[in-house]
Amino acid sequence: MIRITDSTLRDGSHAVGHQFSESDVRAVVRALDTAGMPVIEVSHGDGLGGSSFNYGFSKTDEKTLLRAAVEEASNSKIAVLMLPGIGVKGELEEAADLGVQVARIATHCTEADISEQHIRLAKARGLEAVGFLMMSHMLGPDDLLEQAKRMESYGADCVYVVDSAGAMTMDDARARVARLKADLDAQVGVHAHNNLSLAVAISMVAYDEGVDQIDACMTGLGAGAGNCPTEILVINFEKRGITTGIDPFVLLDAAEDVVRPLRPRQGVIDRDGVLLGYAGVYGSFLLHAKRAAERFGVPTKEILLELGRRRTVGGQEDMIVDVALELADRSQMADSRKASVAESTAKSDGS
Repeated sequence: MIRITDSTLRDGSHAVGHQFSESDVRAVVRALDTAGMPVIEVSHGDGLGGSSFNYGFSKTDEKTLLRAAVEEASNSKIAVLMLPGIGVKGELEEAADLGVQVARIATHCTEADISEQHIRLAKARGLEAVGFLMMSHMLGPDDLLEQAKRMESYGADCVYVVDSAGAMTMDDARARVARLKADLDAQVGVHAHNNLSLAVAISMVAYDEGVDQIDACMTGLGAGAGNCPTEILVINFEKRGITTGIDPFVLLDAAEDVVRPLRPRQGVIDRDGVLLGYAGVYGSFLLHAKRAAERFGVPTKEILLELGRRRTVGGQEDMIVDVALELADRSQMADSRKASVAESTAKSDGS
């Protein structure tokens, strides 16, 4: 049976500026638990310890949210995400003490080696350990497999192909999932973003390649143009006769009545969202890029395209301001040249 992890209360945190309240978490966890969701992920959008100037401050302390989630979950497992270097081992220890059962350790797809101590710590604390290879579109299937094998060797129970930028096509996802399934003993998962409107399709072809775990967010709430919508994914599985253990109709009610009011306008794949997928830019960069565009008077599009050309990765949010400044300087220089040319032409005409 395929196992679905709902990440509304983690990846969806990006979409609401990390402003989930304790009552929000309690309501969403209750609704998902009632629907039969196997795993519910709760953290700052950038994982444990993410509440900061660089990534955005949370409205509510993370431990308060985790405690509330654990209290509300009767059957669902509560998971956390951790990016080594943003979160530290002590925060993972605290999460375990609060009753979290699944630790998802995320690194850039070329940096699996920095996950070792955190995966080993999770296993030592009796947690299920999941390796998360972010921006997986940036590596071919063979190279991605080598990184996945490292996480497996550290004790990961599952390793995820993570399309952080929503840049993959169905063929891209199929090739990576198939490669990992063929050569890993650990389970394989997929985490899709919807920037190219392919998140559900990618999740379905991943299932056909034998994937064991799939991530989704209610109503698609998530970074960039959003994630694979949980309720739509489950309905698709239901139509195919694939067992998830989740009641699709209870889930639809939860999506409409509990999650959608938290942010009425979500799942909109607009120009900037599509550009994230086209350029291969990390999903959580979008709001930062929009703010920088407004601050420095340059188009968001140009910022995203330049970030894509530079192959920026998660953790390089500071590059967004650098890029915006450079683009603004270029624009001013171009304007100055135009003004100079116009002035010279006017003088020439006058003579």
